[in-house]
Amino acid sequence: MSTTMHKENSPRPAVLQHVSQNVRRLRNCADLSQTALAEKSGVSRRMLVAIEAGEKNVSLATLDRVAEALEVAFSDLIQAPENRDYSRINELAWAGTISGSKAVLLARAIARREVELWEFCLEPGDAYVSEADPDGWSEQVYIVEGYLTLRLSDPAAVQQIGPGEFFMFPSNQPHRYCNEADVPLRFVRNVVL
Repeated sequence: MSTTMHKENSPRPAVLQHVSQNVRRLRNCADLSQTALAEKSGVSRRMLVAIEAGEKNVSLATLDRVAEALEVAFSDLIQAPENRDYSRINELAWAGTISGSKAVLLARAIARREVELWEFCLEPGDAYVSEADPDGWSEQVYIVEGYLTLRLSDPAAVQQIGPGEFFMFPSNQPHRYCNEADVPLRFVRNVVL
């Protein structure tokens, strides 16, 4: 299971170019060196060099740390720089280990900070593991087709959610989206920051 933006054997997606350009541009706008951004974000300088070169698979959690250090939204890092519609993103941000499993950041809206709208597709047997978000964040899921097994760590709980059903939870805990059924799963995920 991978939480990286793309798999090693897949073609280099445009989103890596977007991340590369955006991180470099935003870092320069913030008047930060790569070393200063590394210290502020907790991401190694070597990783930042590779990200800015567009050469490195990067986890969504790492991008979250870089965005936080740059004081921008996650979506500001992956959105095409020439895209003027800041609410519509529609970029592949994660590919699973099984072909067809993916997460596409569709849009964002301003909340206290913002709301991210994602479409997830998980093939049977695949899963997406999410690290704990900061306190005050929550997630909402709506199942379009298939069956989601949502595993939460605090309290240790398993939620089974089917087509047409939704669930909301505080996401300041590790959690795992699993397709344990024998049919493809498609769901919408809102991350409220």
